[in-house]
Amino acid sequence: MRLLVTGGAGFIGTNFVHQTVREHPDVKVTVLDALTYAGDQASLAPVADRISFVQGDVADADLVDRLVADCDVVVHFAAESHNDNSLANPWPFVQTNVVGTFTLLEAVRRHGTRYHHISTDEVYGDLELDDPAKFTPQRPYNPSSPYSATKASSDLLVRAWVRSFGVQATISNCSNNYGPYQHVEKFIPRQITNMVDGVRPKLYGTGQNVRDWIHVEDHNAAVWAIIDRGRIGETYLIGADGEQSNKDVVELILELMGEPRDAYDLVSDRPGHDLRYAIDSTKLRDELGWQPRFPGFRDGLAATIEWYRQNAAWWRPQKDATEAKYAQLGR
Repeated sequence: MRLLVTGGAGFIGTNFVHQTVREHPDVKVTVLDALTYAGDQASLAPVADRISFVQGDVADADLVDRLVADCDVVVHFAAESHNDNSLANPWPFVQTNVVGTFTLLEAVRRHGTRYHHISTDEVYGDLELDDPAKFTPQRPYNPSSPYSATKASSDLLVRAWVRSFGVQATISNCSNNYGPYQHVEKFIPRQITNMVDGVRPKLYGTGQNVRDWIHVEDHNAAVWAIIDRGRIGETYLIGADGEQSNKDVVELILELMGEPRDAYDLVSDRPGHDLRYAIDSTKLRDELGWQPRFPGFRDGLAATIEWYRQNAAWWRPQKDATEAKYAQLGR
C-alpha cells in the first residue's frame, strides 16, 4: 500500500506515522505537511529513513494532484485545530480545513483513490453537563467556533463528494486526543510543561467543562481499523469513554506530578466554550471490533507526563512563544 498522510508532522499525524511504520512495515508512507507552527519535522526524525517527506500546502492543487496520483490511500489529518487561534483569526482555518479538503477531494476523485477524513466531535456542538446523551453519527451538526464550523464544512464536503461523485471515502470524528508530540498550546501538555517549569496550571472559568479523552495511539488504531474494514460512505465516532472535567484533569496531573491537587489558578473563560463532549463509539466497536489499548485515563496520562518530562528538548522551543500568546489573552 502507498499511503499519503497529510498533516503527518502534526500531533496526531506524527503518531499515526510512527504507529504505521511500527505496525504496518510493508506500507510505503509519504507525508505532506506545510510545517506551520504546529507541525514539526523533528517529530518524524525517528522514522525519517522509513518515509518520504514533502513540505507543502494541502490547498496547493498541483502538488496535491501529483502526490495523490502516486498513492493508494489518503489519510487527511492536516488541519488548523486550536480554538483560541480560530477566534483570533478564522481565515487560516477556512483555507486549510475547507479549501484544503476540497483540493484533496478533487484529486482523489480524479484518480479514484481511497480517502479517509479525520474530523472532530466538536462539529456536533456540545451537551449539557447533566445530559446522559452522547454524540452518535446521527446527531445534527451544531458547531460553535470558527474551528468546529470549518471542520463541519469539510465533513459535509466529503459526504457530498461520496454521494455526488462516488468518491471512496470514510469519515471519523474523534474525541479529544492526548499523548506524545502534542503542541504545548493544548490543554494537557500546557499544564504538564508549566509544572515542569514550576508554573501553576491554569483553568478556564471554573473548570467544569467536560471532554472525552482518548490516547492518540487508540485513535490511530481506530483509523487503521476503518481503513482496513470500514464501509465506504460511513462515519465512525472514535472514543474511549474517557469523560473528565477539566478540573479533574488538572487535579490528576498535579497528583501524578507530586503536587497538591488544588495548586492551580482560575483564569477568564474562553468565548463560546463548549460545556461537554461525549462519544458513543458503539458502531466502531461492533462493526470493526476496535477496543482501546488505554482503557484507563490515569494510565495514559501518567505515560504522557513521563514523555514530556523525558522530551523537553522537543517542546522547549515552542514554550516561550506559546505562553506569550496566552499572556496577551489573559489566560
